[in-house]
Amino acid sequence: MDDGTSQSSAAAPMTRENIPLLTRQRNRWYSFSCWRKWFRPRELRARNVNLGRPNTEKFPPNEIRNQKYNFITFLPLVLFEQFRFFLNLYFLLMALSQFIPDIRIGYPYTYWGPLGFVLMVTICREAVDDLRRHQRDHEVNSQKYKRLSASHGNGYEMVPSSKLKVGDVIVVEKNERVPADLILLRTSDRSGSVFVRTDQLDGETDWKPRLAVPYTQKLSRDADLYNIDASFYVEKPQNDIHSFIATFCMTDGSEDTGLSVENTLWANTVVAAGTATGIVIYTGCETRSVMNNSQPRSKVGLLDTEINGLTKVLFCAVLGLSLVMMMLKGFGGPWYRYMFRFVLLFSYIIPISLRVNLDMGKAFYSWQMQNDDNIKGTVVRSTTIPEELGRISYVLTDKTGTLTQNEMVFKKIHLGIVSHDADTFHHIGQMIQKLSGSILQQQQQQGSLSSSSSAGENTKPIMFAGNRMRRPEGWREWEAVRALALCHNVTPVSDDEDNHSVSTTSTVTGGNNSPTKSVINIEAPGSTDTEHQYQAASPDEIALVKWTEQVGLTLIARDTNTMTLQVKTASDENDILLHYQILQLFPFTSESKRMGIIVRESKTGQITFYLKGADVVMSSIVQYNDWLSEESGNMAREGLRTLVVAKKVLTEEQYNDFETRYNAARLSISDRVAKVAAVTESLEREMELLCLTGVEDRLQENVRPTLELLRNAGVRVWMLTGDKLETACCIAKSSQLIGRNQGLYVLRSVKTRTEAHQELNHFRRKQGHALVISGESLEVCLQYYRLEFLELATASPAVVCCRCSPTQKAQVVALIQKHTRKRTCAVGDGGNDVSMIQQADAGVGIEGREGRQASLAGDFSIPQFSHIAKLLLIHGRRSYKRSAALSQFVIHRGLIITTLQAVFSAVFYLSSVALYQGFLMVGYSTLYTMFPVFSLVLDQDITSETAVTYPELYKDLSKGRSLSYKTFFIWVLISIYQGGVIMYGALILFVDEFIHIVAISFSALIMTELIMVALTVRTWHRLMVLAELFSLALYLISLAVLHEYFDWEFIWSYDFLWKVSLITVVSCLPLYIIKFLRKKCSPPSYLKLS
Repeated sequence: MDDGTSQSSAAAPMTRENIPLLTRQRNRWYSFSCWRKWFRPRELRARNVNLGRPNTEKFPPNEIRNQKYNFITFLPLVLFEQFRFFLNLYFLLMALSQFIPDIRIGYPYTYWGPLGFVLMVTICREAVDDLRRHQRDHEVNSQKYKRLSASHGNGYEMVPSSKLKVGDVIVVEKNERVPADLILLRTSDRSGSVFVRTDQLDGETDWKPRLAVPYTQKLSRDADLYNIDASFYVEKPQNDIHSFIATFCMTDGSEDTGLSVENTLWANTVVAAGTATGIVIYTGCETRSVMNNSQPRSKVGLLDTEINGLTKVLFCAVLGLSLVMMMLKGFGGPWYRYMFRFVLLFSYIIPISLRVNLDMGKAFYSWQMQNDDNIKGTVVRSTTIPEELGRISYVLTDKTGTLTQNEMVFKKIHLGIVSHDADTFHHIGQMIQKLSGSILQQQQQQGSLSSSSSAGENTKPIMFAGNRMRRPEGWREWEAVRALALCHNVTPVSDDEDNHSVSTTSTVTGGNNSPTKSVINIEAPGSTDTEHQYQAASPDEIALVKWTEQVGLTLIARDTNTMTLQVKTASDENDILLHYQILQLFPFTSESKRMGIIVRESKTGQITFYLKGADVVMSSIVQYNDWLSEESGNMAREGLRTLVVAKKVLTEEQYNDFETRYNAARLSISDRVAKVAAVTESLEREMELLCLTGVEDRLQENVRPTLELLRNAGVRVWMLTGDKLETACCIAKSSQLIGRNQGLYVLRSVKTRTEAHQELNHFRRKQGHALVISGESLEVCLQYYRLEFLELATASPAVVCCRCSPTQKAQVVALIQKHTRKRTCAVGDGGNDVSMIQQADAGVGIEGREGRQASLAGDFSIPQFSHIAKLLLIHGRRSYKRSAALSQFVIHRGLIITTLQAVFSAVFYLSSVALYQGFLMVGYSTLYTMFPVFSLVLDQDITSETAVTYPELYKDLSKGRSLSYKTFFIWVLISIYQGGVIMYGALILFVDEFIHIVAISFSALIMTELIMVALTVRTWHRLMVLAELFSLALYLISLAVLHEYFDWEFIWSYDFLWKVSLITVVSCLPLYIIKFLRKKCSPPSYLKLS
């Protein structure tokens, strides 16, 4: 507060109303409000972004950050994560207690050494992992872009993406990643369009057109952007990638321009063709891509959770045992001190080495996965959860790029009376070459008739369609090929044009669904040195146009109004060119499931309406036939994506009438979409069926056997995709995601509670059917009937969710985890799969065509989907089985020495004195038994071949029987028996001195542990034998060296040898007999197979 303010405050009269009665409370409230202001989440709000002028408002930095920690939070957060485990917290308290002299037992290093080692290993591992994440983030944030700058001579400056701010105007070149959310201002194409790949955002690999702001596109150069006085009013940041609301405003008072999602470039998309100039509107955490990604979470395996529960049981056992000792001793004197000393004596029942062994085991399993020649390219990015792969019940996978290669191949065409496939496609090409003369003659006749009609004669186009019997041979094939070459949204682009093509977006016809684009390089017929690029609405259309080129009808040019085809003749020099005028274009929509085009042939003037679409909608549009339904079913069973193609010839009067009604419907204010659809449907009646096509979406290598292996292993597979319903169903069938004997139930689109109730009741009666549901219907079902839907879906053999957003994918994973309590594995290859991968218990990223974002975000990275089977069935199984055996044996090692201590204290007047002092306690869990016990990570119950040949063996793992309370209490009984035998045997057999008890019991204890490891092993490895011999040799050397613990003369006596041998045999022989009888009478399933 300044002086002027102080003086005015002092001068103000003090009245009853303004006396500050609660000054202290006011200060507290001020502090609380400051705290809320600093640490509350940033409020998202709409904003004005100035063009060419600085923006004063502050926005988040444009940095990608996947790190879990920073320099300040690293140590506190890592320690918090470690001491969140009861095991580590317990030993921290035990170690701290050794600073109190009255309750100190032995040497402090026996407690602090193992705990410090565990923490050091964990800290180093977390530091290395986070450093790698930082390096990957730095690589992306350092990528440089051209920023428009008025101060530089050339008008541009290169800046890293992390330095970009809201209001900056940047240039994104072809194949560059868009660094922030932009509004498109200018493009290298004169029409103002540019194509982007959004596979990292929504999973769709097809290209999408984007349009520049009309006013800024008209400017002659980028530098002129800073000479206009304009601003953008944009909505607040949100995670909806399919909608956007903004306004372009000029300060001179001219009319504002409304902007939509078609005028944007979202971050993490890639400019596919041309160059784009845009203004930054959202940065960093406010971009659409980041808002659709969940924060990475620290995953804790189910095995670790179960072990944490067992340590709590052991802690209760420690307290109970200590309490029993105190009850026998009596509560006289400083009993609490004795009580705590007993707790310390029995603390080895909870072994600190358990965490060390498990962490080292996990690192070994990860190394084995990465070095398996059968799954080359596998990378383990999270070494904390390899055991999760052995208990997976649900695999949730993306479609595009994960199950499929997204490469469409034209496989079959059916013409009603004849069917052609790859073996007979050349016959169609030969027929078209034979017909080329007839086509040329027809054009010449139509040309002369057209000239006579201009003189006033009333003529009609000459068509071979006038009499079906008079059509020449191959005319049916010609009509089908021509329809496929015309009815599409494909634009050929040459390399020398630098992708500057006239786009045929849906804005031409007023549709809401802009077609997407994709590129395939082909060679034009008759030219070996010309390479074309095809930009198309979908890969399906690329395959169709490529096939028409293969059989002799090539699309060589197209713009918004015209299309040119080239007919290949016997001599390449006389190729025929057919010119068509595009009158109307009806783009494909998910509601209509079809697309159409009306063209006029330039020379003949014939107007033809071509239509292609799914058989379910086209069957009622085409004329009656007796083959379409049967053949489409046959192709679907082959896993082909089918399209029905039809045509209708229109007279000039018919088309003029249609155009009038169509334009009127497009200008309607209310119900525009319904009225336009109604007018279009008036043409779609009694159309001539031309052909049925079958296109195959190539699957990834070995997808079918992999899915079958997972199904036989009891793993339910869900496919979550952003693609269309028809495509998802087709891939589900072709990949055999759905079994041969299983049906497919498509849950129709529901929008109300009543509709959802009816559909779920219908599905309930379809037992054994796989479920197909869209993202919108999924939202409705989860809103009203969450439990009912999840019960039905999780019981279904397979589920396909189409049109899923990235957020929905993660929600589905979370719902399965919460409802079933089973372990989930998510597999994906695109940026839109990151949220799902991070949410799943085990996230697997595939490094493929859609980039490395999913691969880097996953816990595991694989090069192809087929590796997932061996990752689960072999490595997942071994990791879980080995960790279960290792943890139980380490617990047994602590239980048996605690039993010895308890018997010793009970016999020697309930004294709280340690049986084994100093180095013996440390050496017991390290030098003498560590190597044989840890060698259990090399054990395997079945071979890799058996695990893959009999995937049904995997089903037992999800039940968690390898580590359960039943197996735990069996090991408790074994430990009590062996500890009692060893201690009482040593007490009975010793003669002279107390040191002999220590020598006999400790030697018998070491021998028992080594034999128990040998009894546990199922498949011997040479390193296991070496570990046993090495540990035995170390102990024998210790007997000779450690004179303060062992009597040298007694050690070399015959009495010591037979006493130790007798106690060891009594402690181990009964257990071996029981194990042998159990294996003979009730062998496990894997032994039956081997």
